[in-house]
Amino acid sequence: MPESFRQKDETLVGTLRLAAPFGYGRQRIAPLLARFAKLHPQLCLHLDLRETPWPDRHDSDAVIHIGHLNDSLWTARTLTLNERWLCASPAYLQAHGVPSSPDELASHRCICIRENDEDVTLWHLRKGQGRKTLRVEPALLSNDGSVARRWAEQGLGLVLRSQWDVSDAVASGSLVRVLAHWSFDSAPILLLVPSRKLRSPRVQALVAFLEEALKT
Repeated sequence: MPESFRQKDETLVGTLRLAAPFGYGRQRIAPLLARFAKLHPQLCLHLDLRETPWPDRHDSDAVIHIGHLNDSLWTARTLTLNERWLCASPAYLQAHGVPSSPDELASHRCICIRENDEDVTLWHLRKGQGRKTLRVEPALLSNDGSVARRWAEQGLGLVLRSQWDVSDAVASGSLVRVLAHWSFDSAPILLLVPSRKLRSPRVQALVAFLEEALKT
């Protein structure tokens, strides 16, 4: 197919490759790409789900990344804000008590998620002007956020997880948010695009669509 990005009738054509993390990509991005595909039926869309889409981006035209990132060769667009919530099951809280302050977390079982080369056992909290840093000892550790969330739902401990992943569980009552008056470090949802590709109509259309679909 020629490298023309549009046909004469302004229909988008060609191939568009997007990389995303497994959990967020499967739960949130895949349904949105289905809608995008219906809007642009002559586009060939590739969704590449990876454990670490950044930096394992290969030939991607755009990358979904969760968390802060700086790279001078790629432009970052914030698609939506994403708080991290500390949650546990009702059964766990009934058995072990509800922590009322960060200091009490030392006596609780904590479930940690290893991702993006972050120090996942170091938790940063703030309330108003107050800030606190805690080192937790994980009772369970996984590189899969969905696994960690299910462990928490099964009553195995407290999990610090992205709002997008636990909001439905909190709404249904299978998880309860604790220390809600404290804020943990956020992990915004970013769309990363190589600067040289920003002028591509295909990429511009994807950026505009995702910004509108995910805006807060």
